[in-house]
Amino acid sequence: MGCVRKRGKSWNAQVRISGWSNFTKSFSKKSDAVVWIKELEHKLRSAHTPEVPNNKKITLGELLLKYAEEISPTHKGVIAETCRLKSIARKWIGELDIRYLTKQHFIQYRDDRLKIVKGGSVGSELALMKRVLDTAVRKWGYGIPYNPIKDIEFPKGSNPRTRRLQEGEKERLLTAASSQRNIYIASIIEFAIETGMRRSEILKLRWCDVNFENGFAFLHDTKNGEDRSVPLTLNCIQVLRTLHRQGENIFPISANCLRLAWNRARKKADITDLRFHDLRHEAVSRFFEMGMSVPEVALISGHKDLRQLFRYTHLNPTNVFQKYEAFSR
Repeated sequence: MGCVRKRGKSWNAQVRISGWSNFTKSFSKKSDAVVWIKELEHKLRSAHTPEVPNNKKITLGELLLKYAEEISPTHKGVIAETCRLKSIARKWIGELDIRYLTKQHFIQYRDDRLKIVKGGSVGSELALMKRVLDTAVRKWGYGIPYNPIKDIEFPKGSNPRTRRLQEGEKERLLTAASSQRNIYIASIIEFAIETGMRRSEILKLRWCDVNFENGFAFLHDTKNGEDRSVPLTLNCIQVLRTLHRQGENIFPISANCLRLAWNRARKKADITDLRFHDLRHEAVSRFFEMGMSVPEVALISGHKDLRQLFRYTHLNPTNVFQKYEAFSR
């Protein structure tokens, strides 16, 4: 049953029904609190799970794995999303019965995770669990009358990374990469710096996608859902011509293999706080330093929202000054 109590300037509504956790919410008007109670009581009493009886325990972890198996394969970032889902499912919150999940559970999860990882990562995990619970209700018909994640405050993400290659780092990185048994890592690093392509785009690139005569690579079904053409510098063309063709892919290695090779090269080059994606930031910043306009850079980088490019434009002041001097003469 539900009840409404006046607390200060607000009205506190509470619903208690056997078999469910307590639900509370504050309102500025008593009438709104009464309506909320009636609607929630109706949802709780009529809630049912077509596929699984209400008296059978279904954990959040089981729900996350079901989502990973049935829904994630339809998403572009299937590998990363599946890994994240499985990781969350192994944590303590994955053992909880979905019928008794409360806002406090996810607040505790949020606060625990913030002690270990950054706010942006925690926010992504919460957003993913929210989508899973929404899918459980709308698509699978599970008896979850209320998604407790929608009412909690998500942590703020950290400021966008501005890391660029420092003087000598590119050379040290390529030297370290060239000494590895992986014959592709050095070429991939150079390719990323020259083109600004994402890791997934580089690994999916096929020989038939490269037009050597006109100097561009055609990318299919990119992150933003569109195809695009990326111009290739003479250095890129030279890198490609030195590679031996082994199958249809230019760089026939997995994402995990690239990750391990990258970490080894970075460590051997004694470079800290540099991620592979920072090479894309480096490339896009160089495009602006060359004098390209925002639309021109967006055409190469594939950014649909031009505002996102402003976080990439951490230009080298020396290059800007030299350009200014050239115009002022």
